[in-house]
Amino acid sequence: MANASKLTGLILTAVFLVAGCDMFGGAQKDKEEPVVISSEQRKTELLEKIEKDYDNAELHYELGKIYQADGLWQKAETQFSRAIGFDPVHRKAEAALVKTLTLAGEEDRAAPLAKNYLSQAQYSPEASLRLGRAFQQEGLNDYAITAYKQALDLAPNSAGLNKQIGYYYLAQGDKVRAEEYLRRSFQLNPNQPEVAGELGRMGVIVQVPKEKKTSGSQLDKLIDKLFGGGDEEQGQQTEQ
Repeated sequence: MANASKLTGLILTAVFLVAGCDMFGGAQKDKEEPVVISSEQRKTELLEKIEKDYDNAELHYELGKIYQADGLWQKAETQFSRAIGFDPVHRKAEAALVKTLTLAGEEDRAAPLAKNYLSQAQYSPEASLRLGRAFQQEGLNDYAITAYKQALDLAPNSAGLNKQIGYYYLAQGDKVRAEEYLRRSFQLNPNQPEVAGELGRMGVIVQVPKEKKTSGSQLDKLIDKLFGGGDEEQGQQTEQ
């Protein structure tokens, strides 16, 4: 009888252990699975948030991007325009508006608007850089390189700007121009192993100093943030 009780106890313990493993394993599995939200769900969320925080430029921008992806050009234009209205230097919204008009076949409106934004950003290299990055993210490469070069005209001795323009041309398959700007970047700041590596692949041999330079200009730090995967902050205060 005692042995039977012990056996029953062992069986129950094993059952609880297995159930516990399944339970906790399932919880861990659920925790690791990413939550997928459809564009319609996100649209509903954004509309609800906009009702409570109507003057939030970022919310209008996000909603505009959903409309843009759905091919709803007029609705996208409205949201991007509102974003710019609440944040006059929301560069991503500006670029997205130009892209939307281009996709809608309204190049006669898109081109003058892009030139206007470029003109507005010409007061500082930071503003031009942000606008160029926004244009590039929208696939508007001609406007992007115009903005980058506008920034470079204002800060010709920026190693970071020369590097990014070099990378831009490299992505476009223009190795001659890419080498020109990467060489210039390395001359301005030889403490760039990634630039040295790109030049090396082009057959240009350079040497990186052993002592790494840790300081950098505010502009170059912004470049690292925009192109290095950091979050972009919209707002006029970030461009001053």
